[in-house]
This record gives sequence, C-alpha cells and structure tokens, in this order.
Amino acid sequence: MGTAVAQGGSSGAAPYFFLSYAHTPRGDNRDGDPDALVDRLYRDLCDHIMQLTDLPSGTRAGFMDRRMDPGGRWSEQLSDALANCRVFVPLYSRRYFRSDQCGKEWYAFSQRAAYQQPADGPPLRGMVPALWVPVPPQDLPGPAESLQFDHADFGSDYTTEGLYGLIKLSCFREEYERAVYRLAQRIVSIAESSAIEPGRRMDYREAPSAFGPPGGPHKLRISVLACSRGDLPAGRHEDCYGATALEWNPYQPRSRRAIAVHTEDLAHHLDFLARARAFEEDLEHILASSTPTAPGVLLVDRWTLADERRRELLKRFDAEDRPWISVMIPWNRDDPDSSAREDELQELLNEALQRKLQEGSTDYRLSRNGIPTLEAFYDDLPKAVSRAAGQYRRHAATYPPPGPHVPRPRLFGPVAPGGYPPPDKAEDLDDREP
Repeated sequence: MGTAVAQGGSSGAAPYFFLSYAHTPRGDNRDGDPDALVDRLYRDLCDHIMQLTDLPSGTRAGFMDRRMDPGGRWSEQLSDALANCRVFVPLYSRRYFRSDQCGKEWYAFSQRAAYQQPADGPPLRGMVPALWVPVPPQDLPGPAESLQFDHADFGSDYTTEGLYGLIKLSCFREEYERAVYRLAQRIVSIAESSAIEPGRRMDYREAPSAFGPPGGPHKLRISVLACSRGDLPAGRHEDCYGATALEWNPYQPRSRRAIAVHTEDLAHHLDFLARARAFEEDLEHILASSTPTAPGVLLVDRWTLADERRRELLKRFDAEDRPWISVMIPWNRDDPDSSAREDELQELLNEALQRKLQEGSTDYRLSRNGIPTLEAFYDDLPKAVSRAAGQYRRHAATYPPPGPHVPRPRLFGPVAPGGYPPPDKAEDLDDREP
C-alpha cells in the first residue's frame, strides 16, 4: 500500500506525488523495519523534488502511508492524498500486484484521469512507475501492462536489479543515486505537463482493485440501448445524442465523452478487456446460449422505451435468465427533458424489465436505476461489474485440464497509448476463447 506525508509540511497541503508500495512482512528471524529502504527512497525523492521545483515551504513533496499524521484517520488521509496528488508513483514488485490495497490505490488515482479525459486528444498522464524489483511481463496485470514508460536513462543496472538491488548493494551506490535523480526528474516533468486536476475524494475503503480477479485480463461485454439523433421520440432534444447509440452522453455538458467510452475506460482500469456494442446488434449473441461467454453490463436510455420495437427487444432479453449481465440506467435529473416524462418512461421500463429490475440486493437495485450523475455512475459501475463477474463465475462452463496447469498467455501484448488494443489487435472479443 503506499503513501503519505509531506516533507516538512502541514497535513492539509496536497502532496506533489503519492508513493504506492507493497508492505513487506517481517521475517521470522529478522529485527528492524522491513520497509526501511522504501522509506529511504521516499526521503531521497522528496529531497530531489524540493530542489527541482519551486514548491513553497509547507508544501508536501510526497505522501507515503508510514508518514501519515498519527492523530488522523488513515483511510481519510489516503483518500485525500489520492484525490489531490499530482503524480502517482507505483513501486513495482511481484508483491505489489498481489496486493489488494495497492490495487485500490491504483484505481482511486486512475479513475480521476478517466473522469477528466477529453473526448479528443492524447490520454491524460499522471503515473510514473518505478521498479522496486524487476517483474516478469507475464506477471503484470492489464492496467500496468498497458502503461507506457521508458527508463533507459535510469541506467542498465536499474532495469536488471531494480531500486531494491541498487540501494541494498553498496557496489551500486552511484547507480542508485542516478536512478533516483532520474525518477525525480520524471515525476516533475509529468507533474508539470499533466492536465489532471484534483478530483473528488473517493472512499478508499470502498474502492475496487485495479488488478482484478486472478487470471486476468478478463472480457466484459458492454451493450448500449440508446437513441440516436435520427430516431429521437417527440419532445426529446438531441444534445445528448450522436449518429449512433454508442455516442449517447446522458451527463453532458458535465461529461466530455459518451457513457460507453467512460464504461470502457473504467473497465480497463479494473483489468477487463471491453468494447461497447449497440444492444440491438448484440441481442442475438446474448441470447444464443444459456451458458455465458463473458460477464456484461447493459446501459439503458429510458427514452428508448417510447419505441414499441425496443420495448419488445428488452422484453425478449428479460424473458431469459441472464444474471451475469448487470443493467444500469443513467438518468440525468438536470436534463430539462427528464422530469416531464420520468414517471411514464419508468413505468414502461418496469414493464419491459420485470425480472431484471428485481434481481440482486436492495442496494444493487437502487444504485443501478436512475443514476443521476456521472460521479454516481463512476461509483456504481465497479459494483455492477463485480456482480456480473461473480454471476459469470457461477454459471460459466468449466473444463478441468487433464494434466498439470499451464499458465494461459495474455490475449495480446502492450496496448497503444490510451489503454486500448491497437487497431490490428482489436478484433471481435466475442471470437476469442473466454
């Protein structure tokens, strides 16, 4: 887990960087602090950053959990730092990617970038990974595998030994000093060029892990039932719509991107491979088999319920038992068209999805129906994905291997900037083996 305190600053100041690391268990025959070397790295980074910037007195150079204010609530301090830090520095190790706490920290920061990502333009940056110990590529989860970075100027010994080896062995003293200084320079460069603004505080305890369940990356089916500008019902303005259902943006003007793109982004940050499809084109595949090939999320625009043909499509879906597909209904109550027909459209939705809307716990039913803001959608989507994945595991066909387990290769290698497969690798996910 990682992060904490300001170097000589007040606890209320936003940290320049957040150091995220996996705590090392204390050995059976060892005394002392097993993470003392991580603390030394943190202090060295803070010293360099204070020299490389014009941060005023009282500004936090960094945040590390072992240096949190002893009188404060740790979860609130972590949540505040993750919402306000300029750069997130994950300290790679095998233990790091097996840590649920580190995965929560990663997700809490990365969802800020996903929320603020503009519709056009390069992906927002804000992460500067560092090698504590080298990690084999096959051990990297999807979000880390797709994170592009170049540490060639850190020195060849850094890439083979990692910072732990450089700091532990006295023969690498100069190499350690070079690598830490280059890392501090990289942190400052990303902080000064990044457009990521402070975000709302996400409850750290409720955050999902960005590293997903074991065996990832996993597929996620995203289906969108929404209007387009060419088929809007009477009285509905076109501001939220585009040429296809996939361009539906219920939270504009607050949102910069279509809801399908937000969903794809968040799914990637949860270690899922996902691509959105129009529900009307996807329905036959969804209903083709009673055995699932992937968990799914269905996003429904209530305005489609004004059309009888689409109501019938939803009824066909509802008639089949597909618990591995979570339904979410964004409904922006700030939209001037919404209040006039909300009751009517909700009644039609209740009729079309009688079975589906009664699925799950009371909290789940309330959270996914009439989601009023993009912030609420970001809070609810991980829960919907988690529920769908759990139902998928219960219902999917299992085929125990006849011999010893052989790790399955990942579906494809590093992805293009932005977190998605490059065009020549983005073939239909449904044609892959689950």
